[in-house]
Amino acid sequence: MADGERYRFDDFLLDPGERLLLRGGTAVEINARYLDALVLLVREQGRLVSKDRFLDEVWRGVPVTEEALTQCIRTLRRQLGDSVANPRYIETVPKHGYRFIAAASAAAAALPSAWTWRQSLLLAAAGTTGAGVAGVVGGLFYGFAGASQPLAPGMGAVSMLLVMVCLTIVAAVAGGAAVSAGIAASALLPGSARDLRARWRWSLAGGALGGLLVGAVAKLLGLDAFNLLLGRSPGNITGASEGLVLGAAVGFGLWFGGRGGAPWRRRSVVAAALAGAVAGSAIPLFGGRLMGGSLDLLARSFPESRLRLDPIGALFGEPGFGPVAQAATGALEGALFGACIVGAMVAFAPLFVPDATPPPQRDDTRG
Repeated sequence: MADGERYRFDDFLLDPGERLLLRGGTAVEINARYLDALVLLVREQGRLVSKDRFLDEVWRGVPVTEEALTQCIRTLRRQLGDSVANPRYIETVPKHGYRFIAAASAAAAALPSAWTWRQSLLLAAAGTTGAGVAGVVGGLFYGFAGASQPLAPGMGAVSMLLVMVCLTIVAAVAGGAAVSAGIAASALLPGSARDLRARWRWSLAGGALGGLLVGAVAKLLGLDAFNLLLGRSPGNITGASEGLVLGAAVGFGLWFGGRGGAPWRRRSVVAAALAGAVAGSAIPLFGGRLMGGSLDLLARSFPESRLRLDPIGALFGEPGFGPVAQAATGALEGALFGACIVGAMVAFAPLFVPDATPPPQRDDTRG
């Protein structure tokens, strides 16, 4: 077999040189001898591979029974999602052997063995863009809530919306950039770029660290700015602990999505949204604040403020922006933050590592 020769069929990529079988970009667990059997079948695609040839080239003279070969084929079918009754990949030729019936095309040159700084920066930029989208949605939500009450003379609903959207975009982009940078930096750790999803095993730590740092810096600068400009600070606005929890939720989404087979991207986004919602709702219950809680605290710390989030509390039967409203809006913020960042990352990441996720190949040998 030529060096670097690889085969692609459907969403699988078989790399004999690297001893890898990938499905949708992640490694399929398979022992060495069964991998050799699959390589033999794929190389001889469309042609019968006899039982004697399996025993000679895969077991290499080691005395085994035919049951060992049967178990090997049974395991390969299970790993490929194939079946005996309606085979897509491995066809049984009774009393003779087996035939690989799917169309396997030769894949291009080998992929890079590690991520580069440029790829990681692009990944961080994708996540930051997703955070900006979350900021827009969140700003519209709080803007409409603020505009639903009587405003000061000269301030219209459009002005309220623009101000809130700008505030939430700045906050979301700052937090998203740090969390995305932490996750992208974790992708630089040793590992194979071929298995794109396996790189997310450190994403939880990277996201948590990024969120912790930006939360701590933002809170410190924010409180200092209020003291400098207004002579007093609002107190316990969102900070390091909130950033750590939300960043970990984002990283968890990527890690969880990469643990199984397809559709891993969709699973990553859903996991990040759910983890973000749980984290966002729990933060207020433990005395923390996200964007909504911080805005309400700022508004109440400065009596001249025209912003009130009481209409949101009224939806939950509370006289003001109470704990239930804070937990509900926290869940919304966390879900948006996690889903948008992870959605952007998993949508754009394959573009940074060519062929990291092989596209499905049409099987022209089957009708």
